[in-house]
Amino acid sequence: MAEDVKSEEKQAEKPLEKMTVVELREVAKEEIPGIIGVTGMKKDQLLEAIKEARGIQEETPAKKKKKKTAGPKKNMTGKDMKQEIVRLRAEREKLRQENDKKKLEIIRRRINRLKKMTRRVA
Repeated sequence: MAEDVKSEEKQAEKPLEKMTVVELREVAKEEIPGIIGVTGMKKDQLLEAIKEARGIQEETPAKKKKKKTAGPKKNMTGKDMKQEIVRLRAEREKLRQENDKKKLEIIRRRINRLKKMTRRVA
């Protein structure tokens, strides 16, 4: 009996999107008296029905910000890309002297990406 009360409190605290289909069906049966076919509904249908009954409006998620990378710029010309490759190769030689494998791998990927971009531009 005490366990049922605790589980109901947890369900009330839990956001609808995080609930399982079974939990959503229980909520729909208890809270929405006029709903028919709860057992045959899928999760997204149950969410819509419960939100509609509770008067919850659909919130659109915030757009994710793109991370700024130190990689090549989109508006580079072929000549700019080749100059960047030359600069990165010189930097790669310095890193080989220092034996910094992690930075070497990053430079290798940048050079590879720039080479692919120059092939597309040509």
